[in-house]
Amino acid sequence: MFVKLDGRPVLVVGAGRVGEAKIRGLLPTGARIRVVAQEANEAVRGWANNSEIVLEERGFVLSDLDNVVLVVVATSSRDLNELVFGETQSRRIPCNVVDVPEQCDFYYPAVVQRGDLQIAISTSGQSPSLAQKLRQQLERQFGPGYALWVAELGETRRKILASNLDPERKQFLLQSLASVEAFEAMLAADSKTNGRSAAI
Repeated sequence: MFVKLDGRPVLVVGAGRVGEAKIRGLLPTGARIRVVAQEANEAVRGWANNSEIVLEERGFVLSDLDNVVLVVVATSSRDLNELVFGETQSRRIPCNVVDVPEQCDFYYPAVVQRGDLQIAISTSGQSPSLAQKLRQQLERQFGPGYALWVAELGETRRKILASNLDPERKQFLLQSLASVEAFEAMLAADSKTNGRSAAI
């Protein structure tokens, strides 16, 4: 699922190497990230010093779950992981206990991102390594040019929808613009433009 977290409170329990990776993935979402851990690594402390997250170096308490919309647990303590997961279930808060698929309401996908285009790959926690390999393949298939194309598609879509064209014509144009041929034409036009600019 793609969740809008901008401005919303998210809790991460654990701030070691694994916790760091999960926090790093949350930072671009704009979530209000609070991290609770007995000890944090250097990267996590750096984010806290830059006011990108709130860090509390202490043990977890149940009140840490108050008012949060999402929880990520990244500790090496099986008992603590089970405690946090059990409490999130009773409070109906989506939770991900890293590397424990049976204690996950959602999974972290491997993501290919090209501007507003996002392609998520998941193995439902069974093989993150396979998901990463597939991500690398898709990154080669969907190059950086897709970021510009998606942005242009969005702008053109808004203009078409605001026009006085009949609904069938609008639908035809929208589908035509999203074709592989349209993408290749955009890349060719962009290449020519860049070539002329470089020659001046």
